[in-house]
Amino acid sequence: MSYNETGTVRPILSGSGVLYQSPLGPLVLTGDAEALTGLWFQDSPPPGLPGESDPACPVFPQVFRWLDCYFSGSVPDFMPPLHLSGSPFQLSVWELLRQIPYGSVVTYGELARALARQKGLPRMSAQAVGGAVGRNPISLILPCHRVVGRDGCLTGYRGGLGRKESLLRLEGAFPINCDE
Repeated sequence: MSYNETGTVRPILSGSGVLYQSPLGPLVLTGDAEALTGLWFQDSPPPGLPGESDPACPVFPQVFRWLDCYFSGSVPDFMPPLHLSGSPFQLSVWELLRQIPYGSVVTYGELARALARQKGLPRMSAQAVGGAVGRNPISLILPCHRVVGRDGCLTGYRGGLGRKESLLRLEGAFPINCDE
């Protein structure tokens, strides 16, 4: 489904959710009866797509407002309800993503150290954290685009490095310090 300018809903070809037309390409939203379950660029779906979507998900209009605010260059002051499905490790990494401030970047290593501290461990694999980041089902709202390589350079983004750079520019977090 897709919302048009008047807020009415029309079906999309894939039938797997609703479309939001972003400046960087169409985004697919999936949801259940209570919350958003997925958000990704249409041409780069996440591995293990979220299950069937409820086309009448009551939070879609709220997510559209969040995205409108975000793409206008403002910091959204609310968080739509989310239903995340993943392993306990993935959920803990995704919670860390939620905490990365607008306009900031962190490295995979910084996320790994934060998670190790939370769990009382001496260390955590940045590669394992990167794997969980790469499986984030709710792009943008859980801002995986704000995670960079240890040298500060752009690395891995399912939506493409060009989009990652555009998102960071929108937030005023680019150019970043990259030791190329």
